[in-house]
Amino acid sequence: MSAIDLTGRRVALIHPAWHSCGTYRVVLGQIEAYRALGAEVLPIAISADPGFVPGRAWIWKSFTEATPELESGPRYYGGAPFHAMLGPRFLAQTLWPYIHGDQAAIRLGMAERAELSPLVEAQEYDLIHCNHFFLMPVARRLARGRAPILLDTHDLQARQFALINERMHWLSPRATYEAMLAQELSAMRGADLLLHLNAQEAEDFRALLPEKRHALLYPPTPAAPTGPGGSDIVIVSSNNTANVESLIWFLREVAPKAPGVTVKIAGSVDAGVRARAPEEYAAYKDWFLGRVEDPGEVYAGARLVLLPTISGTGLSIKTVEAMSSGLPLIATPQALRGMDRDALSLPGVTLAETAEDFAAALRSAAAIPPKDDSQRSVSAARIYYETRFSLAAYQRNLGALAAPLLGRPLNVS
Repeated sequence: MSAIDLTGRRVALIHPAWHSCGTYRVVLGQIEAYRALGAEVLPIAISADPGFVPGRAWIWKSFTEATPELESGPRYYGGAPFHAMLGPRFLAQTLWPYIHGDQAAIRLGMAERAELSPLVEAQEYDLIHCNHFFLMPVARRLARGRAPILLDTHDLQARQFALINERMHWLSPRATYEAMLAQELSAMRGADLLLHLNAQEAEDFRALLPEKRHALLYPPTPAAPTGPGGSDIVIVSSNNTANVESLIWFLREVAPKAPGVTVKIAGSVDAGVRARAPEEYAAYKDWFLGRVEDPGEVYAGARLVLLPTISGTGLSIKTVEAMSSGLPLIATPQALRGMDRDALSLPGVTLAETAEDFAAALRSAAAIPPKDDSQRSVSAARIYYETRFSLAAYQRNLGALAAPLLGRPLNVS
């Protein structure tokens, strides 16, 4: 039982309208932690697509159906109406930069114009917990200069935008990393406390914003089941640039070196591989399961998890989820980025730096009998997860960070 009690406190928890991704899993953990601390939580999903305003159940249907976990309590929506796209200021300051690749401008511009559920607007909040810098316009609106704002940064986003832009055809002159980073940092200055998901991210932002308060807070990642076990060798991955690049590498460089081994690939990453590597997708089409309703079921029936990560920054949430399952892992060192050095020497976690090493480890592991629930629940990887990334650990740390904010003068800059 945590010593921190937030009973009677109202928390607005602002998050992108995303699902089947690491951010969504983090948000679920945040909601559960605040409720365990006694707070009333209002989750507010903000869409970056025009027309996704509250009250249009039909337009939100896909997101709602893909996020059944949010049905355990009240949930709210926000998004910019179509008519907001027609204003001269939007065209000049948001749309024009966007067609030059300014990912920061379009996200900030859409959040600034978001309409929110009337009940959300009418509330007074004790605390605002915002996910991603580009939703800070919504956070500041709800804070009204009175409630403190905690901002979960979720990696240095300008880096992600630069990666996205490498494959996009924008008008010249293209938006620069520096220009997008400047907008990111400007938005972050409106928060009272900056929360970072891994040590590298915390170090980077402390150097970029030395005047702000920072805290390293590993994300709450819901635990995957530790059984009953089965015969599947699995990869769980969503459709983002780093995941797609990593899976293409695995299919091209590793899979051919492990003949006779079958892998089940779960998650929305199939769409990205199909678009970027159609030959590899066709060759391994039977391995792809597509999006699954409950990734936990994939881990529950598995014997081995593969983490063939060659790209990406920040902490890998899918690596944390895999550790929580207690399954043996084969991973590249990149998959363990953002974790402490203990992660590199965990029993049951095989590190493979090259495709040849990865394939050799896969061939060897495929012959090992699967572990049952009792073995998985006490594995080194599972214990590592529980001490750093479990909801209980997150709840203790989040409460300790939030409580002082609620009693001190607020930052209204």
